[in-house]
Amino acid sequence: MAEKTRRRGAELEDAILRAAADELAEAGYPGLTMERVAQRAGTNKNAIYRRWPNRAALGVAAYRHVAEDRLTPPDTGNLRDDALALLRAINCGQSSPAARILRGLLTGVGDEPELRQQLHDQAAEGGPKPWLTILDRAVARGQARPGARTPRVATVALVLLRNEFLTRGLTTVDDAVLVEIVDEVYLPLVGA
Repeated sequence: MAEKTRRRGAELEDAILRAAADELAEAGYPGLTMERVAQRAGTNKNAIYRRWPNRAALGVAAYRHVAEDRLTPPDTGNLRDDALALLRAINCGQSSPAARILRGLLTGVGDEPELRQQLHDQAAEGGPKPWLTILDRAVARGQARPGARTPRVATVALVLLRNEFLTRGLTTVDDAVLVEIVDEVYLPLVGA
């Protein structure tokens, strides 16, 4: 029988984050414990505590790990199509395991403002990064004004979509609403 090699560094961290994400998906933030994550990852609690001081920090890191590569900025050659593709991807993802993890964490880390802010900044939608990417491309094509390349302006379509989720209690929004957000608000705001 072959001896099991000990995981270290990035390999161990990946195993821990995957285990934490699985725990969050199954048990939610209230059920997340360092013991269960350690058992699931095949390690000990000390290995977890060396990287994350508490379960809230571990939960945020696990969410970031799950959400990291989920949203690639589209590049259709047209700002309107890019913005719609990005909104549609986010809209579809709201019922995903990552979205459920995010909602659980947002309610669970309420007493830790720094972690809550990290979640808001990261949110599965990738924060402002994909929006700034599509705007940078649009500015280069002459489809958007350079002054629109600020996080608040770049993410206004995302904020309006989140508002639909929050105020209406929806997990997905009708496509006509997405088109309205892009055509009536986003493009006039960022347009060249």
